[in-house]
Amino acid sequence: MAANIASTSPVSESNLTRPVACKRCRGRRTYCSKEQPICATCKEGNHQCIYETGRKIAVSESYLRDLETRLKSYEAVVPQPPFITSIGTGDDPELDVNPLMDNFANLVISPSGKHHYLGSSSSTILGRRFRDIVGITNPGYDFDREYSTYNHSALRLRRLSIVDNVMLPPAAFAKRLYLAQHSYIGTIFAFCTPEVFEEQLQQAYRGPPDVGDREACLAYCQTLLVLAFGQLYSVNQWSGFDGPPGFDFFTQALQYLPDMYEEGSVLFVGVLALIGYFMQNLNRRDAAFLYVGTALRMAISLALHQEVPDPRLDEASKEQRRRIWWSVYSLDRILCIKGGNPLTIDDQDIAVKLPNRLSNEPEYCPAVCLRHYTQLSRILGRIMKTVYRKTPKSGSTLMASVSEIMTSLSTWHRDLPNELRFDPNKLNVSRESVSTFLHYHQCINLTARPLLFHVVEKRLHGNASDLGRDWKEGLSSTTIAVILMCVSAAKDSVTMMTLAAKKNLVATYGYMDGEHAFSAAIVLVMVCVAFPASKSDIASMDQSLELLRGMAEKGNTYIAARHQLLFDLRSLISLPSTNIASTPPAVATSQQTMTFVEVDPMLSYDVGDVDLGLWEEGYMNPDYDIQFDLTQLTQAAQNTFGAGPI
Repeated sequence: MAANIASTSPVSESNLTRPVACKRCRGRRTYCSKEQPICATCKEGNHQCIYETGRKIAVSESYLRDLETRLKSYEAVVPQPPFITSIGTGDDPELDVNPLMDNFANLVISPSGKHHYLGSSSSTILGRRFRDIVGITNPGYDFDREYSTYNHSALRLRRLSIVDNVMLPPAAFAKRLYLAQHSYIGTIFAFCTPEVFEEQLQQAYRGPPDVGDREACLAYCQTLLVLAFGQLYSVNQWSGFDGPPGFDFFTQALQYLPDMYEEGSVLFVGVLALIGYFMQNLNRRDAAFLYVGTALRMAISLALHQEVPDPRLDEASKEQRRRIWWSVYSLDRILCIKGGNPLTIDDQDIAVKLPNRLSNEPEYCPAVCLRHYTQLSRILGRIMKTVYRKTPKSGSTLMASVSEIMTSLSTWHRDLPNELRFDPNKLNVSRESVSTFLHYHQCINLTARPLLFHVVEKRLHGNASDLGRDWKEGLSSTTIAVILMCVSAAKDSVTMMTLAAKKNLVATYGYMDGEHAFSAAIVLVMVCVAFPASKSDIASMDQSLELLRGMAEKGNTYIAARHQLLFDLRSLISLPSTNIASTPPAVATSQQTMTFVEVDPMLSYDVGDVDLGLWEEGYMNPDYDIQFDLTQLTQAAQNTFGAGPI
């Protein structure tokens, strides 16, 4: 005789005796009943309720009875905690959902009266839920309020003295500086609107703030930071002994920055992010990472990553919170990926809406640009998780991941508004398309270049005679397509930045511009060194080196060192020169056709592809690829071409 044991029993309309969770609707805590066999949610969506079905295992009845006897004997000797017996029964729908999870942020009140965010795993939230369940309304049981544990006046909250204040520029010139920084970063990072800057500037002209007033110090600090960025971008070349343009404004701004243990605010978040980004422009990468990371953590503590149910916030205030959040998010994500660091926050932990225009704003406005830039930053996160994370990857999985990323980029490109598409004639009044498309090309570049590097490395480590044959031989169509997209993205970046440089719209000390220019240049140098180079490839490579040389000659010593290294790599091989370095560049004009690589949304991959192993090797350990250590490439090129040390 056999007994049938099932982990759960199949559910049907005939055997429903109490509410049971439909598989589709568990998260909504909506259940079926004997009288209503179809959940309301499923019925509304025209779905059939789906229930878990158990797996039946046939065992002998004698074995089953023996197990039951052993279990009773064990329980008689070792009493079980009461919660053990209630776990794992598999038939309690309440165990399928987390009752502490909400679709909105949990807010607590700080000693100063401001609201802060606490996640659902917090014990405070558990206490709040329990208080609500038992119906306690006594203020003495207020789990929502945080109480002070020290005398604030006994803790020094501000530096005792401030150095001599920097001289503020005249109002008209200050507004020009604002417009300069807005052209470069004001549409992709929404930290300071024109209206806010005008108000802060007028207050700054009245004199320095009281060092005991945190928000006043933050406002003054932000004013100086905006002026620093404006001077950095408008002067655009070395102009002082201590640092690049804007350095004096920046160092003065730091004097008014509150300490990290002080009360956070939305303004505080923006100021920290701006300081971090200026640090990055100074090539202080670790400092930049710390400041921007602190800004993101403060934003989380203020629940900027959530849609908060705060009745005191109108729609404009909520939208401001969203824009600040996504600005810090993009900046943090870029610095994490460029520095090869883990992502600070997972997209699954973010519930705030994407930035969008307000009803009183035009159809195309900075919020639209910020939205599309943010979407690219989210794709960057997926690139980091699927391409650069150290996890075992099969060739077929890699191809599927790359295909999914490329499809997302194709969708992004398709949905782009015409106002944001690159047009050389618009460069007189706008640069946001340059920043946005450089971000887009960088997504393609980051996705594909580990594969490109691996193919280049294999060719350089092979026989020198092999360098003359077609690089596509033996590679699958998928591999070839991905590499060609990477090369095309690099060429388009160079063409676009060259056009911008003619109008002095490439930031000499801009971290983003320098990184994009170098990233494109190294791809083109690799292609020309390892592949039979076409005249178009060589011209684009020399054009990219000219971009770096122009930034170096204006005073960027960091870019100068990178340019020299790439230039020496180019000199290892015999290539026809386009004479760009010795004559004014005959570069693209506004009439030049800009194709702008569009990733193939139907990029196919075949799990039976002959070079799946090549993908696994190329993406096995891509850490080097984030900062692109050129040691291996330089050594391989020296060995191949028989050159002496560089």
